[in-house]
Amino acid sequence: MITILVLGPALTAVSGVTTHLNQLFRSSLAQEFCLVHFQVGSEGRAESMLRKLLRFSWSPVQFMGALLRHRPQIVHVNTSMEPKSYWRDIVYVVMAKLLGKRVLYQVHGGALPQVFFRNRLLKSLLAQVLRMVDEVVLLAQVELQEYRRFDAKLALRVIPNAIDIIPDPLVKYVVHHRPLALVYVGRLAEAKGIFDLLEALALVRQGGNQATLTIAGGGPADAALRQRVEQLQLQDAVVFLGPVFGADKNQAWLSADVFGFPTYHNEGLPYALLEAMAARTPALICPVAAIPDVMQDGVHGLFVPPRNPQALADAILRLDADRELLRDMGQASRSRIEDHYSLARLPADFHDAYRSLSDGQEKAGANVPDVR
Repeated sequence: MITILVLGPALTAVSGVTTHLNQLFRSSLAQEFCLVHFQVGSEGRAESMLRKLLRFSWSPVQFMGALLRHRPQIVHVNTSMEPKSYWRDIVYVVMAKLLGKRVLYQVHGGALPQVFFRNRLLKSLLAQVLRMVDEVVLLAQVELQEYRRFDAKLALRVIPNAIDIIPDPLVKYVVHHRPLALVYVGRLAEAKGIFDLLEALALVRQGGNQATLTIAGGGPADAALRQRVEQLQLQDAVVFLGPVFGADKNQAWLSADVFGFPTYHNEGLPYALLEAMAARTPALICPVAAIPDVMQDGVHGLFVPPRNPQALADAILRLDADRELLRDMGQASRSRIEDHYSLARLPADFHDAYRSLSDGQEKAGANVPDVR
């Protein structure tokens, strides 16, 4: 059986990459391949600065031990184009290649390669790292195009994220006589646009609209968000649920009419967007990263410009005034996820990728599914 060493955060951490890893380990891939997890990064760990430094120094030694002990044919590196992840994971890539392992380098969001570095020397190093690996796995067609522009010689493959789709909420009818119910599900951080969403809500309510917002999640901006709600006098309109999982998260989707997620961070392909669409909850979202691959403006939701509360407010009022459009968007969203982003697709995609590497076949630009 082919052994694959899969690098990523703790399987109990709360992150999109953790969700992805658990999907792989719980899928049919675990019967076809020997998947071995190797934890990297700090996600899922509570540690002091001293312990963090010790882990950073000791992790490559542990990685070498894992390579010698498990003797994997493939090392699957889950990373992102963020400085911390990029520099950390170079070490694992180099070590794996020195021992003759094939490396699958999966990029979960972050900056595109053309803008990741401005320094020409560092850009050249990035190109060498991407050429060193045997295949780069991306989340979206737009990323594929940009990576090809960066270096046409790279071996690239697109495998979009997927979700375990909840039963179709056919009972979720748009109730015309109730105020529009918005929901935000995700990490509470400024780059997610959540403060802009509060400003937009304040604008629509100042005009007499009674829209409400439920915020589900945790993060560094929690206290500042609560303070801003008080400053805007939105206490009667905003509810904080804290982090939600499983049935509680599903209920948050089913209770909402619109998913407000005006992020201007390079999200990769947000699981929250896929979950919202599966729950017939159209999105108000910025067209960044892989998001335009998944949804079409005016069909599955509305695109809004980043850092623009007034544009968000206008979009909220538009959907509130046209509940039939909202219902049509919900239906289109559900169909989109069922057709292209079901969890049933993911094992087949990675089966092809793993088999391609284990057979020694580098397929630059091949087997790139177009899910537009």
